[in-house]
Amino acid sequence: MTRLGTGIGWRPEIAEDIARLPGIDWVEVVAENVCPGHVPDALLRLRERGTTVVPHGVSLGLGGAERPDPERLSALAERSEALGSPLVTEHIAFVRAGGPLTGSPAIEAGHLLPVPRTRDALDVLCENVTIAQEALPVPLALENIAALISWPGEEMTEGRFLAELVERTGVRLLIDVANLHTNHVNRGEDPAEALDELPTSAIAYVHVAGGVERDGVWHDSHAHPVTRPVLDVLAELCARTTPPGVLLERDEDFPAAEELAAELDAIRAVTAAGATATEAAPAPEHRPGGPGISGTDAARERLARAQTALLSALVAGAPAPEGFDRQRLGVQSRALTAKRAGVVAKVAPELPEILGDGYRRAFERYADGRPMTGGYRRDAMAFVEQLLAADDVANAGTRRRLTLWWQERSGPAPLPSHPLARFARRARLVLSGG
Repeated sequence: MTRLGTGIGWRPEIAEDIARLPGIDWVEVVAENVCPGHVPDALLRLRERGTTVVPHGVSLGLGGAERPDPERLSALAERSEALGSPLVTEHIAFVRAGGPLTGSPAIEAGHLLPVPRTRDALDVLCENVTIAQEALPVPLALENIAALISWPGEEMTEGRFLAELVERTGVRLLIDVANLHTNHVNRGEDPAEALDELPTSAIAYVHVAGGVERDGVWHDSHAHPVTRPVLDVLAELCARTTPPGVLLERDEDFPAAEELAAELDAIRAVTAAGATATEAAPAPEHRPGGPGISGTDAARERLARAQTALLSALVAGAPAPEGFDRQRLGVQSRALTAKRAGVVAKVAPELPEILGDGYRRAFERYADGRPMTGGYRRDAMAFVEQLLAADDVANAGTRRRLTLWWQERSGPAPLPSHPLARFARRARLVLSGG
């Protein structure tokens, strides 16, 4: 098992701070945000200093009913090679549903959603993991996710589910202690019991992140300081094993470098205290076999129907599937819409600028019952198309600006986007009263 040490999630917004933080042994980068031929200079400089870089994927959907997309696997493999990474990581989650297995349109969640802990889901997951392992040039580790909702009729605890996954595939684990705490608050699951059942020798590294509790629901925000309860779960894990690496995640509302350094110091203190009493065992060998490796077609169809019904209720206005907590489905649905609006605002920052305070309300009206069928950039285009088609913009100047934004990015031959062309179009817009 590769010894990683203490790390932090690399984000462009804090790249300069990360370069100056003491004691950073490695960083993790969102795989989909890195282009192998255009690795950011700040990330390249870290690599030149000997800092390990691990790509962390979010779009494979290995817990989904479909087999892994070869193009997505190839992209993840390319990033691991471009970054010289010792391993790659993904999630035990589904991120899309519908499609050929259900004969319905494919829909995207835009988020990591929990896999039911059933034999069907485990069989499908094991086969998907085996396919991914064969396509990747380095070892794969999978992360447990946070969840707001629970599946009815689950057959295993989280710890037992993960243990059988490791036993049948030899995959490594990325244990997120913040997610264990989230599931404790939201689903009543005891982190200590989950840790007791985990094959700790399979742990590749650990995530630590902040969140916030609102109205009895814990939101795994990655935008708040790490709390004491999360550090307590980390201490529970370190009392059982010495993790090869521990990483601090922060995705939004980035604090000053001094605050990041203090959080890293707190993490080091917990792991150091645990290291005196434990020593990590070797990782298990890959042991393929069992019903999860072949003959999963029937299980895939059953899982596809269940996941499509759930996702349709969350993002397309369909009725709640039987057995789910309708109140929690509503919380999850609103959280998905809020995240979707936030990401669209990041990939198309001109839209909240153009629409001002009305952006969020307009996006919520657009997203209500209208699932995402492509990526976030396509979602931004569809949002503007809907606004313009519905004549949902009262201000003529705002409408002209949205039309120009759309024209610059649409069609087989979008309008030229170099600075002089954009300046000329905006000058004409201003002169016309926009």
